[in-house]
Amino acid sequence: QVQLAESGGGLVQAGGSLRLSCAASGSTISRSVDWYRQALGKQRELVATISSSGSTNYADSVKGRFTISRDNAKNTVYLQMNSLKPEDTAVYYCRYSAGVFRDYWGQGTQVTVSS
Repeated sequence: QVQLAESGGGLVQAGGSLRLSCAASGSTISRSVDWYRQALGKQRELVATISSSGSTNYADSVKGRFTISRDNAKNTVYLQMNSLKPEDTAVYYCRYSAGVFRDYWGQGTQVTVSS
């Protein structure tokens, strides 16, 4: 069983930065980890993925502004968000898939970007 806990959200002005953390406990997160976000009234969307080897993928809307990374020693994945825009406002979730039908989600952290 894996427990995920996001932190680092908050209120920031447009152009600012935040770093989100996804700390795992209960088991080592050795596979890919995703960051998702869900804005009010919209579907949850995939923002970034980091593989076990450290390769990364990003949604087009965040490329060049967001960076996903992992610290295996701390069993934690990060999302560095720079040049934030009001449209980045959402609840951000991390997700870990340990295998078929074994998806784990955190409780989410709110990011609000003011214009």
